[in-house]
Amino acid sequence: MEINHPTLFIEINDTNYIFVVGTYDENQNLEVNEKIIAPSTGIDKNKFVSINQAHEEIKKNIAIIEKKLNYIFKDVILVIDNFDYSCINISGFKKLNGSQVIKENISYILNSLKLAVTNNEKQKTILHIFNSKSILDGTRVENLPIGLFGDFYSHELTFFLIGNNDLKNIQKIFNKNNLNIKKIILKNFSEGAQLINQNKGVETFFKIKISKDVSHINFFEKASFRYSENFNFGSDIIFKDIEKICSLENKIIRKFLSNSLFNGKIFNQDEILEEDYFTKSNFRKIRKKLISDIADARINEIVDIIFNKNINIESLKGNKVKIYLTIKDKQIFENFKKSFKSYFSQNNNFEIYLINDFEIDESIMNVANLSIYGWKKEAIPTTKIKKTLITRIFKSLFG
Repeated sequence: MEINHPTLFIEINDTNYIFVVGTYDENQNLEVNEKIIAPSTGIDKNKFVSINQAHEEIKKNIAIIEKKLNYIFKDVILVIDNFDYSCINISGFKKLNGSQVIKENISYILNSLKLAVTNNEKQKTILHIFNSKSILDGTRVENLPIGLFGDFYSHELTFFLIGNNDLKNIQKIFNKNNLNIKKIILKNFSEGAQLINQNKGVETFFKIKISKDVSHINFFEKASFRYSENFNFGSDIIFKDIEKICSLENKIIRKFLSNSLFNGKIFNQDEILEEDYFTKSNFRKIRKKLISDIADARINEIVDIIFNKNINIESLKGNKVKIYLTIKDKQIFENFKKSFKSYFSQNNNFEIYLINDFEIDESIMNVANLSIYGWKKEAIPTTKIKKTLITRIFKSLFG
């Protein structure tokens, strides 16, 4: 990071490439200078399907920025969203037999865990590693317990990995653009870190995002990114069900949803859609309650699959855990937010908060901070400030 030198950030998701350029001041704060949003050409269903199309789209937009700034970029920080990745929680232990916990004990555990993941996941590459739990003699400790006496020490890490072929495709595209990838950051991680920074004292929560074609659930515990799961469906399945059962075109459905007719309203059986929503040739009597019931049933199913009946997260559901829910389709959000909130709230153990997507500028500023300072629960923090004991240990272990 150089003061007053432009830094290039690119977010890649299933709909857009987002190009952002910022400069750091003497206090290491980022000021956004340029921003371009372009279609994610060459990507389909979270995969690169054309190296050349992706290369040309990225090349074209970087050239626009470079010409405007009279500056040639050599490096890029990538934020990837909606790509397939996996997470693994794994624990290691060391018998102490009444001795002190020393650096070598932790080195032994952490090196063993990283080696185990690398050997067992040969088709994947590690992107992030987070400290999840440190337990000494059955008691959880928040920091590394170096110097404490005990009989048994266990340490849990969470690894996030991306497929080798996906990573090779990303690298090839940016190599063709003569750009070195300095760092790759998962957007689900950066958004969770952003929520923690904005909500002091909140470090354990689920973050759920329902986009049009995909959905995500992420879990943070004590500021550590513990779990993530992607689903190949989103809010568009609500439209598709209404289209199929009511034989309505999508544009007609969106037309009457634009008036936010359905947000928590209970319809009578005889209430029908007004003729104004149809052309004269295709008008027919469609009960509003039918549309409401179809949407409600599908929302219930979405929530059950992602959360209520998801066996993968049962062990993570603690008492009064917060859920931050984002619904990206504005028409679905405005019409059915009460239904979503109601189904997520069926168990009183959870507090539900409906939130909007982060603005691009604030999201990139958060990514910039993560790229400079790392994250307090990362096992390999990158930092420019005075290194703590924890930082020095993990830095020596993993380089």
